[in-house]
Amino acid sequence: MNSRRALPSFFLIIFTSLLFISPAQGQSPTTNAAVTHYVNAEMQREHIPGLSLLVVKNGKIVRADGFGLANVELQVPVKPETVFQSGSVGKQFTATAVMMLVEEGKIALDDPLTKYFADAPPSWKDASVRELLGHTAGFGDYPKNFNFRKDWTEDQELKLIESIPLAFPPGTKWDYSNLGYLTLGILIHRVTGEFYGDFLQQRIFQPLGMTSTRIISEADIIANRAAGYRLVKGELKNQEWVAPMVNTTADGSLYFSILDLAKWDAALYTERLLKRSSLDLMWTPVKLKNGEPNKDGYGFGWFIEQRHSHRCIYHDGAWQGFKTAIARYLDDQLTVVVLANLEQAKPGSIAQHVAEMYLAEK
Repeated sequence: MNSRRALPSFFLIIFTSLLFISPAQGQSPTTNAAVTHYVNAEMQREHIPGLSLLVVKNGKIVRADGFGLANVELQVPVKPETVFQSGSVGKQFTATAVMMLVEEGKIALDDPLTKYFADAPPSWKDASVRELLGHTAGFGDYPKNFNFRKDWTEDQELKLIESIPLAFPPGTKWDYSNLGYLTLGILIHRVTGEFYGDFLQQRIFQPLGMTSTRIISEADIIANRAAGYRLVKGELKNQEWVAPMVNTTADGSLYFSILDLAKWDAALYTERLLKRSSLDLMWTPVKLKNGEPNKDGYGFGWFIEQRHSHRCIYHDGAWQGFKTAIARYLDDQLTVVVLANLEQAKPGSIAQHVAEMYLAEK
């Protein structure tokens, strides 16, 4: 009870305001009203300052809405153009970039990592690009003592990763690995000669017209940028600071808006970026060396699962006071994206509940 009373008074008013409601023609007003009520209530329950909601159904934007505040100090409301940090939702873009290079013959999925990293430890010869993409290479997460306030260079990051023993023989287990995707970004750089963020900009963001999507930079002036927040003993605090170079890695260091993610979602129904066979591979759980699919249902940059008989590919993200989620119900042609600016938010649960409300429409 004390933590709720410690919350700033703005929480008493922002959750009842909904901006930019844009229901597509033919959608149920009852469902839209119920979704609005649910999202407002959930934001109040979780104490989320601001949230963006995207719903795309049958190729049309059903909702592209902003709720609450993008910046609490300046009382700036969230709108569809508001830019949030991606967290690990950014991994799907890294995986797509790698698959582009695979299609071009510049990378092979079963290449040993030592082909690209000559100074790597001998154990890396048993790990493949495929296993890095699917989190089965034995790479781990950032060490507990990792200094996020140090401006690591790419070479320093790689040397650190190479110094950490593999957690298990490649291909024998699944373990979510941010360091694995950081390494994939360095791999893209080595193969193309371009910083992976520049490659994404040239090959994905610009062609799709994703004008707000880019690598994080706190120094640059970025229109419509939201602030990230965290709750500390019930009190709202600003996001924690990390060094600029730490915010440029391929494990999830992007800015984007729901309007850009609508363009991304539309492209994934086509072969504009990748062949259908490559997309199908990305959306299939990777197999271990024993031939069994990994139990966590992870493909390349996406989780895959059946949700009440509906095939869904999805991913969540968390970084610097932001939580994000994208869920694509492939056979239903329904996509829900939730971007929130609170470390403790649960956008994945919100996205799933909103999807179920639209799937229940008759």
